[in-house]
Amino acid sequence: MVVGVNFRTAPVEIRERFWISESRRCEALVDLSSSPAIEEVIVLATCNRTEFVVWTRDASAAANSILKFLTNQYCLRLCEWKHFYRLLDEAALVHIFRVASSLDSMIVGEPEIVAQVKDSWSLAQKVGTTRRFLDAVLQKSLSVSKRVRNETAIGHSAVSVPYAAVELARQIFGTLQDRKILLMGAGKMSELSARYLKKYGASDLRVINRTLENGQQLAKQLGGTAYAFEQRWQHLLEADIVISSTSCPHTIFSREEAELMRRERDGRPLLLIDIAVPRDIDPAVRDVHGIFLYDIDDLENVVKRNSGERATAANAAQEIINHEAKFFRRKLAAERMVPTIVALRSRLDDICRQELDSFRSDGGPFTSEQEKALDTLTTRITQRISNQLARELKDRDEKIEQDQLAAAIHKLFHLEEEEAALSAN
Repeated sequence: MVVGVNFRTAPVEIRERFWISESRRCEALVDLSSSPAIEEVIVLATCNRTEFVVWTRDASAAANSILKFLTNQYCLRLCEWKHFYRLLDEAALVHIFRVASSLDSMIVGEPEIVAQVKDSWSLAQKVGTTRRFLDAVLQKSLSVSKRVRNETAIGHSAVSVPYAAVELARQIFGTLQDRKILLMGAGKMSELSARYLKKYGASDLRVINRTLENGQQLAKQLGGTAYAFEQRWQHLLEADIVISSTSCPHTIFSREEAELMRRERDGRPLLLIDIAVPRDIDPAVRDVHGIFLYDIDDLENVVKRNSGERATAANAAQEIINHEAKFFRRKLAAERMVPTIVALRSRLDDICRQELDSFRSDGGPFTSEQEKALDTLTTRITQRISNQLARELKDRDEKIEQDQLAAAIHKLFHLEEEEAALSAN
């Protein structure tokens, strides 16, 4: 199951409230993994989405656990639950494959999402909240992503949020040469933005970061200059373009500061591009004359170039994803029945052993050849019955039918205790 919110279902002011920072993701994974009905869980949090990928036997109870987590930790109001989607089984697989293949991104084909998916999976493995099933799902999603990029043109004209930010700056200013550009933050988004800026002629690059050492490392790579966070005001006054992408949980630039800056800039326009989630810049700054603010939602319509080519590639990619999801769902459904099949075979072995012991007691003793024949016969009977039931379980296309048959087998053969013992072993 996937439960989440993204740029399609909620504006940035909603998404930023439920964005889970890197420092809190371990805690969230531990909290959710110990919640009712959640057996495995992965958290994917980017500027465009916060999603919970869950393996569960009770989707309704697992969704309630996520609802409770968001209510307790992020003050979710019931009226905001409408922004969250809940996808099950094959629909969940299709969604995960689309995300990993960048078909569900704000800008289709953007390359950063694969690394974000890998990082989320790696963290869950490190914390211990993903095991047999979600490991298989994530491994498959990356395999599908690779196939999509190899077999379609989805990545040939790939763009990203940083690219869109730079494209916006070019549309407004025409040329980036001789423009003073300030990067707020030294993370991956800032680095990608800076590389695009340099590609299009920017040379005066300045980096402001709370950790000066990280800012200096980025500035050295780009041929720019880094400054301490406390020095930001002077460089904000001098800048033409500011791209802000910090990991700060609250705004770092207010409307009051913007008003003061407008007066000190003597009418020179300032372009602010806020690609952080949560946002770095107070949305009210839009109302300040001469300061132009764009946030991540504003970038969605910026890049139109090659949109037709990407749409054609996306259609081809979707066909691959639908086929892969249908096939992989059957495999998962079969895997899901393995504990039941193992318990059934163990139970049938016990029954045959008990009956054989009783037969020996009543009709024995037997010769070694007869003992061997009896063992062979009971083994064949056990295998014949268990193999037939296993095929019936695995070949059911509908999950409801599969669960009903599994429940009947559990009841007929009293498998609950058997499964518990095997699990303990």
